[in-house]
Amino acid sequence: MPSAPVLVSNPANANISRHLGLMAQAQPDRPALKIPRGRTSRGEIDYLTLSFAELDAEVNLWAAQLTASGVSRGDRTLLMVRQGLPLIAAAFALFRIGAVPVIIDPGMGLKSFLACVSRSQPRALVGIPLARLISRIFRRPFASVKVRVGASGSLTARLAPSEARGVVPAESQNAATDLAAVLFTSGSTGAPKGVCYEHGMFEAQVRLIRETYGIQPGEIDLPMLPIFALFNPALGMTTIVPEMDPRRPAQVDPARIVQAIQQEQVTNSFGSPTLWHKISEHCRATGVTLPTLRRVLCAGAPVPAALWRRSEEFLPSGQLHSPYGATEALPVATISAAEAQPDDLRGACVGRALPGIEVRVIPITDGPIAGIAAAGSCAPGEVGELIVRGSVVTKSYDALPEATRLAKIADVAPGEVWHRMGDCGWIDEVGRIWFCGRKAERVVTPKGTFHTEPCERVFRAHPRAARCALIGIEFHGRPQAALVVEAEVRNSAEARGLTRELRALALQHAQTAEIEIFYFHPRFPVDVRHNAKIHRLTLARWASTSRGFKSDPKR
Repeated sequence: MPSAPVLVSNPANANISRHLGLMAQAQPDRPALKIPRGRTSRGEIDYLTLSFAELDAEVNLWAAQLTASGVSRGDRTLLMVRQGLPLIAAAFALFRIGAVPVIIDPGMGLKSFLACVSRSQPRALVGIPLARLISRIFRRPFASVKVRVGASGSLTARLAPSEARGVVPAESQNAATDLAAVLFTSGSTGAPKGVCYEHGMFEAQVRLIRETYGIQPGEIDLPMLPIFALFNPALGMTTIVPEMDPRRPAQVDPARIVQAIQQEQVTNSFGSPTLWHKISEHCRATGVTLPTLRRVLCAGAPVPAALWRRSEEFLPSGQLHSPYGATEALPVATISAAEAQPDDLRGACVGRALPGIEVRVIPITDGPIAGIAAAGSCAPGEVGELIVRGSVVTKSYDALPEATRLAKIADVAPGEVWHRMGDCGWIDEVGRIWFCGRKAERVVTPKGTFHTEPCERVFRAHPRAARCALIGIEFHGRPQAALVVEAEVRNSAEARGLTRELRALALQHAQTAEIEIFYFHPRFPVDVRHNAKIHRLTLARWASTSRGFKSDPKR
């Protein structure tokens, strides 16, 4: 594998797009991007392949077209294009001219999507025909859009030199603190929010990801979250676009993913626990292993114990890793299968903070915190709220001053902030961080505070409760912790029998001894991005009008 090109620090230009040009010089003929376009006569996946030099040239054509269309430095530009070549080429072209991509999850639902568009106030839109039509029909959210640039609906569409009007502009010179992009959160515990990314933050992410996981130029990546493909040109990795619908990731055909990994000798892949659970089940059922994979990065929700254990079967030459972080701060920490504590009931161990990242545990509060001096601190081992600071920590939400005030804590150093992860957890005596659940999903009752991860781990030991959710309910006018299990129950007798078994499990552990009401739901609501985060607050609303079961102590 070629060594990484030497990146000379240039405080006058922190534009993330320059990495693609450096890679195009260092490894011009190596494949940068492979997009599926069908099958060969032998049943192999047929790919359109672009080298790093060709991808760099494609980005230049896009930059020329965008500039000629009226998109200029600083313009917020909504990207409504397909994953693959259109997303990567358009995003890097916008970086190159100093414009600001606005990227919103495609599957969050029309109402939420339009609200995000309205708040982000894009001046330009780069979109497929359907996207441009939507922008005409829903005029009010798109009222700020003055420039519309067409993009093909194909994953593999390339621009011909004759299509790109105008001259290729010089690469924009951007300071580390210049706004680079607005990326939206998944909205798993609230409305999606735009996160303001600076060029220096992207630079820090690339460096930290490369150094943490030992990624080398020449490696081959299959990213099952489209936005993660944007890191690959800077890392020098070949991107294999997966055959899956990013709006419906849980519907992926694992056989197609396994075929791509085997055929292209993929060395790296990112995906949610839900996706890798499906892939691991397919591997076990077919007796297949994936020896080319050096690492699998699995994030979006805690990795289930079964997946940690099973990873040793399908990754004979690699290892499963789980990076911890959020759209607002990524990566913060990481843990590998060799270090994971899958059977520990105290929470999900997410590893130690990465170099240059500081993590603290402070007393839980739902209101704003004026400054770090007012945040306080928890005793060693005490569960509290996790806060972080460092070079990958974003400073604000877009056009949401109140959300920024609630999520950020001013540091002693001027201009520096701590981000409140919105998670509860604790740090052990050797510096490992333990995730106990989302702060918004904790259940506070007169008998104490219940956290999702330590409680749910107890019940996952039951063969029918592999997926369960702690919720808060009102019972006889008092708040109480309850549990929802994702399971089909045929009748009340079956539900009562399962309730007795779950209650017996609860009584064996202090953190669950007070949980005595159980609900059964056929299909949990989950986040669109990873299809892994359970919408517990939605389940709590459902439970308020549904039947719960309580174990009869006399039977």
